[in-house]
Amino acid sequence: MRISGDGTATGGPYPLGSSADPTASQHPVAPARAAEAAETVGYRGPTACAAAGITYRQLDYWARTGLVEPSVRPAYGSGTQRLYSFRDVVVLKIVKRFLDTGVALQNIRAAVQHLRARGFEDLERMTLMSDGATVYECTSPDEVVKLLQGGQGVFGIAVGVVWRDVETALSQLHGERVDTGETLVGNNPGDELARRRNRAG
Repeated sequence: MRISGDGTATGGPYPLGSSADPTASQHPVAPARAAEAAETVGYRGPTACAAAGITYRQLDYWARTGLVEPSVRPAYGSGTQRLYSFRDVVVLKIVKRFLDTGVALQNIRAAVQHLRARGFEDLERMTLMSDGATVYECTSPDEVVKLLQGGQGVFGIAVGVVWRDVETALSQLHGERVDTGETLVGNNPGDELARRRNRAG
């Protein structure tokens, strides 16, 4: 599936988000899914930066321009702290990798929107390929090989690998309980994700 700058996908079986797309109703493009709204642990800006490998200036700019906004708690004026979810931090790291390889910002925005609409299980087995101009979603090794054979994919991001990298980084940093504001040292986001999968199953 090809993700273009206008948020649609071409070159795959169906355009992303079109009425012909059988997954459109299952994966609506939205700022945050219900699972994210129920986050119990959030990460402040400096922690999100450390785990994603970005600067605070990048984080602030991306939040202000709507590229990657904190889904747990946005900043309301001075004195309030943004709180990012685990998935937000994964997306931040993916955006950084795209920018480092020269992918156009318009296409990165479309890819971010697409990532936010996917379920946790979808993300873990997804590979994002790009030729620098277009981003493609691959959910199987066969799709990756097909893209490479066609000459479109010059680099790929295995979302599951980024996921595990962020999980490891955050387990050594501080999280914050959303309800009480309590600081959690060395909180492993994988524990909460496992609980969430069990509840969903």
